[in-house]
Amino acid sequence: MPILLIQRGNVFVHDLAPLTPLGGDGPQSQEIEGITISEMPDFAYASIAMRLGRKIGFGRAAKKAIGVVPPTPGESAAIKAGKGFLTIFWTGVDQWMVEAPYATHLDLAAQLHGVLKDNASVTEQNDGWARFDLKGESCVAVLERLSAVDSAKMHAGAATRTSVEHVSCFLLCREPSQHFSVICPRSFAESLFHSMVITAKSAL
Repeated sequence: MPILLIQRGNVFVHDLAPLTPLGGDGPQSQEIEGITISEMPDFAYASIAMRLGRKIGFGRAAKKAIGVVPPTPGESAAIKAGKGFLTIFWTGVDQWMVEAPYATHLDLAAQLHGVLKDNASVTEQNDGWARFDLKGESCVAVLERLSAVDSAKMHAGAATRTSVEHVSCFLLCREPSQHFSVICPRSFAESLFHSMVITAKSAL
């Protein structure tokens, strides 16, 4: 299909519309008894890797760029960003992922790089990941059928990498037993969403 270019003043812009990880022009959501599973496409992602020998400079720059000290393994940290939150969570040795609302951080990777400079390598991850939020009293009942993580014992701010229906994902606890985020590779978004919905329907 040809791309239509529209002239606006001296500039030509395309007519392409962004699609969510599930392939729609807006987020999808499924409400099952005791739980709501929602696609959350309005977030930007960037990975941070501290460079060798830059620990002191990185610590200072990271606190300035993010507003908090980068968290330790198994933890995340969040600060207010507009109407939402900027969240950073540990992903590996000297590595973290940062998540922030597009509304306030459209160019998240560039914003981070501008402050971290040569203390860290920053990579845009916007097209690499998809986030799904599970909310409701039945979150744990569903997650315990999808993952080996004991989600019932996760506290607010807990974050871990785990297999969810055989897909390597990040699992973040936003509110104990009531609100979790599953962040998965974008290429698995449709199959994982389907698995979560089917599991919820069969478990509840």
